[in-house]
Amino acid sequence: MSDRMTDTAPAQAAIEIGEGAIAIDATLLGRGLGLAPQEVLRLMRVGAITGVCEEGCGDDAGRHRLTFFHKSRRLRLVVEDTGRVLQHSLIDFGNRPLPERLHRCGA
Repeated sequence: MSDRMTDTAPAQAAIEIGEGAIAIDATLLGRGLGLAPQEVLRLMRVGAITGVCEEGCGDDAGRHRLTFFHKSRRLRLVVEDTGRVLQHSLIDFGNRPLPERLHRCGA
């Protein structure tokens, strides 16, 4: 994940995928996790938001699965190399902690 985040959604892609780096707009990530955009980068820096990126192969080549964790929430985005979001999902356990099994890749 890249430290490069912005507080406003750009007109084109809110997610940019380059060589070895992914940049996601703080507004998009904040919206998905229920946070203000200005909180996103701060929380990532202190490790309160973590993430995993998986690159597709075979039939999924050209796609990436981005998974972000914050407190009891898991946000998952499936995106194309262009940054276009194909699918998104959110699991929110409310006051209960997110089960450890949901912190694994592919879970």
